[in-house]
Amino acid sequence: MTAMNTNSFQSRLFGKASVADVVDSDSKGKSHAIVYIVIAALLALVALAVMQWGIVALAMSALAMVPVIMITLIVITVGK
Repeated sequence: MTAMNTNSFQSRLFGKASVADVVDSDSKGKSHAIVYIVIAALLALVALAVMQWGIVALAMSALAMVPVIMITLIVITVGK
């Protein structure tokens, strides 16, 4: 296969040729990528905390999420 055939095969298989094409093609791609990187970093920190301190780290992270969940439920209920 030539490079052109491989590239079109990847394009048909994955929809885009590479990750760079996906980020470049979307005008909001960089902001979405930053959000996903932040979420991945937070999850990694929680995993490291659980490895270090065990179930206490899970309890503390759940306790920290209570206001976020309450605000989310209120916003859903109000309908905004």
